[in-house]
Amino acid sequence: MQRYPMTPPGHARLKKELRHLIEVERGACVLAIEEARAHGDLSENAEYDSAKEKQGMIEAKIRDLEAKLSMSEVIDPSTIKASHIQFGATVTVEDVESGDEATYQLVGAEEADLALGRISLGSPIARALIGKSEGDEVKIRAPKGVREIEITGVEYK
Repeated sequence: MQRYPMTPPGHARLKKELRHLIEVERGACVLAIEEARAHGDLSENAEYDSAKEKQGMIEAKIRDLEAKLSMSEVIDPSTIKASHIQFGATVTVEDVESGDEATYQLVGAEEADLALGRISLGSPIARALIGKSEGDEVKIRAPKGVREIEITGVEYK
């Protein structure tokens, strides 16, 4: 059985999204279907077809979120005491060639958001960083080619 690692805020966000789908979106969709049915002949009713399709997508998303939440493993990074990089670590790296610095937090796929500095454990950067420590130099195979970075900081917050 596949486990979905996630931080407490990520788990709370998924629960909130599920609650919204069940309590708001599902009800709105039912009303849209009822309204479309009132227009008559269902065989040529585009509104009805659209509402039914949206209902199917909402139900699929609800099932997906329920499955992920039931198989989630909530890990609080602030309780981790490790010197090497693992799930939840906030890692600061410096590109050896350009000197550019970046900070990433390693999170589960459901929480990944590069704009917020959260990268999925399955990303090329995270896979290269796992198990490494501050001061290590790492080569990362990314779509733009091989990059070499130095790990300048590791914290669990």
